[in-house]
Amino acid sequence: MLHSLVVGLGRAGAGLHLRVLAQARELDRDLFRPGAIIACDPAPRARRALTGVIVAESVRAAAELVSPARTVVHLCTPPVDRPALLTELAELGFRQVIVEKPLASDLAGLAEINRLRSRYGMRLAVVAHWLDAELTRRLAELVDRRTLGQLRSISFHQHKPRFTHSISTHGHPTAFDVEIPHALGAALRLAGSAELLDAGSTDMRFADLVLPGMGGARLALRHHQGVRTDISSDLTAPVRERRVELVFERGRAVGHYPLSDQDHHAQLSVHGPDEQWSVFPDDALTEFTLRTYRRFNAIGPAPDSAADDRFALQCEVIRLLSAAKQHCRGWTGPAPQWRRTSDHAG
Repeated sequence: MLHSLVVGLGRAGAGLHLRVLAQARELDRDLFRPGAIIACDPAPRARRALTGVIVAESVRAAAELVSPARTVVHLCTPPVDRPALLTELAELGFRQVIVEKPLASDLAGLAEINRLRSRYGMRLAVVAHWLDAELTRRLAELVDRRTLGQLRSISFHQHKPRFTHSISTHGHPTAFDVEIPHALGAALRLAGSAELLDAGSTDMRFADLVLPGMGGARLALRHHQGVRTDISSDLTAPVRERRVELVFERGRAVGHYPLSDQDHHAQLSVHGPDEQWSVFPDDALTEFTLRTYRRFNAIGPAPDSAADDRFALQCEVIRLLSAAKQHCRGWTGPAPQWRRTSDHAG
């Protein structure tokens, strides 16, 4: 049985991971150690009373409440803080970590994480649950079986309003770091390795505020097998959308990933010689969590090639995201903090 330690009690930690852990513990009681989940947050203001959770004052204090060697850490802090926290966790004896996406905010951060992973023998699993999604599996089946012929292109549209969260935290430097990592990983799964063709980003503007690089982002890829992928994300959109479209030689497939934890159903319509439409349960984050815990719980040091392949894919995601950021306005570091527009400045 494994302990759980959630580090970071923001939207991802308190809003997603604690909920998913509660569901996963009900589905596999033999996998999780019974009792309260342990949690902590580097920011004192984020600590609060949570049902079924013991909130420690620090990672070091949390380490005294569990056995680090038999604990899975859910690292739910922003990517810019990741190497420092991973170092602290490793020095305290934690080796099994589920890391919120994206794995790193830049190539320097990625290099440091790879160094820590190698030095301490850490087992890192990035939250890329679209790879475990039933919708992605069905799309991959269409690609692999060539039911509609050869795959020609892929497009993703990931839109949602993100004004309040963008103001309250600066842990995600640009819009490239928010929604796009999900789609980028799925695109690499469906069409293989790729290179960047083009990228663009916009500022978030509302009231008298400007948040540089946080309005939206887009990128275009050319996969080595010839497929083109276009991904766009608008964080100022009035409605939510997570839409994917695959165009084949003899038809197309349009899918919709679940929009929130309020309803875990996906939809897929296939247009070709035979028209098909289906709706199905797709709680990919819970499936990802169970699969990862089962892998971590496995006895013995045998190599895990599938896990290594997934980690390598996430490193490729960071490489392409970094290339996209560099392409936009000569991006060379974290985006400037939000500012008030000059015509409203005091």
